[in-house]
Order: sequence, then structure tokens, then C-alpha cells
Amino acid sequence: MNIKVRLFAAQREATGQSSCDIELPAGARAADALEAVCARFPQLRPSAARVVLAVNQSQTSADALLADGDELALLPPMAGG
Repeated sequence: MNIKVRLFAAQREATGQSSCDIELPAGARAADALEAVCARFPQLRPSAARVVLAVNQSQTSADALLADGDELALLPPMAGG
């Protein structure tokens, strides 16, 4: 299945891309997509544990199942105030 991954802020700067498409097997979870993105862009691995995941614009957990055509956003940690 094809998943569109959106990258923001430092992730976008580190990769030079605001999004990428990844192929995953059926039954993949958000954590699998994050791992695939980190394999493609190893420079993202150090911050991977701190990203907030959102599927189709709704915040979700790493174990959320993905479906073909989903959009996964890797949101950077945000400071409150």
C-alpha cells in the first residue's frame, strides 16, 4: 500500500523534502511507516522517538493501522506556553 508522509520544520530542512511516498505491506502500522522513513532518511532517526504521529489529520498512536492512501504526518515536538 502507498502512504504519503508529510515532514515539517527540522525534518523538512534535514531531508530537503516536505513529503515523500512510501510503500508498505498490508497491515502496516504507523510505527512501521516511521521506521521506513527513518531507513530512507537516517538523519531523522535521532528525533523519531519525539515526533507526534497524525494519520489523515488526526493525532494517533504508533500502533494505529494504516490503509492504502493514508497520509501520515510526522509532527515535531511543540513547546507550550
